[in-house]
Amino acid sequence: GYTGGTTENPTYKDICNGDTGHAESIEITFDPAQTSYRALLEFFFKMHDPTTENRQGNDVGTQYRSEIFYINEDQKSVAEQLIKEIDNAAFLDSKVVTKVTPASTFYEAEEYHQDYLEKNPQGYTCHFIRHKWKL
Repeated sequence: GYTGGTTENPTYKDICNGDTGHAESIEITFDPAQTSYRALLEFFFKMHDPTTENRQGNDVGTQYRSEIFYINEDQKSVAEQLIKEIDNAAFLDSKVVTKVTPASTFYEAEEYHQDYLEKNPQGYTCHFIRHKWKL
């Protein structure tokens, strides 16, 4: 999906061809009795490179920025604390550039962009579990 921008009902073409302000994103609904918000964020940081500004692998532009969209102050605090811990642990080559921003409207991506890596297993080389990543 897409979030964080100003255009209503953006398409993938919109966010790639112009600066709508949106980021490619996912919306996660979870049960805190089953997993914690922090655990979700830790997985998020293991799956992508949080040190490259406006870039993931070969994809470059603000739509590929590393960003966490929170829905309350507790989530904001957890995200900011985790980023500090990651930076202090110094196991990454650079500091985390992930932004922490209030959630805005989430727009579903087009069907062809849903479950993208399942449909295109070789689609990205930058999204994989980084097993050495540990606090």
